Amino acid sequence: MALRDKNSEKKWKNRTVYASLEFALTGIVTAFHEERNLRKHAVSATLAILFGIIFRIDKVEWLFLLLAIFLVIFAEIINSAIENVVDLASDYHFSMLAKNAKDMAAGAVLFISGYAVIVGCVIFLPKIWDLIF
Repeated sequence: MALRDKNSEKKWKNRTVYASLEFALTGIVTAFHEERNLRKHAVSATLAILFGIIFRIDKVEWLFLLLAIFLVIFAEIINSAIENVVDLASDYHFSMLAKNAKDMAAGAVLFISGYAVIVGCVIFLPKIWDLIF
């Protein structure tokens, strides 16, 4: 019995690093195709990067900006994965636990998005202010 369990477990393991990379990239592409909010975050990230280029932000500002961008996209992908797993586990029937899990995952995205807004304001508002006045 233990031998059979090990063999069935191996079927779910990635056999190569290439296979792992392929599955991960497929997950990212799937998230972008299926999640409208992730596409909105990608547009915001693109605009932030363009503003960074236009305002010639320094290395430390780039690090904070890119950290904010990656954290928001990471949180959105994790949120989407949690929503999919909860939907699968709850069989699309209402459950307060399922609702709570989905709300908390969405809250995590909102929380880290707030951080991204703060980073954007700290970096860009002084530069915009200097440009106007």
